[in-house]
Amino acid sequence: MDILFLLIPLSVALVLVILGGLWWAIQGGQFEELEGEGERILEHD
Repeated sequence: MDILFLLIPLSVALVLVILGGLWWAIQGGQFEELEGEGERILEHD
């Protein structure tokens, strides 16, 4: 039972880190133009 006092805060912290990383990627424009990079690779000389 004591392990729950450790695992629950760690899991909440992990979720917050994952959500922060997702927010950072969205704000950084990571998901703006999804097809652009694939087309750029195919059109490369």
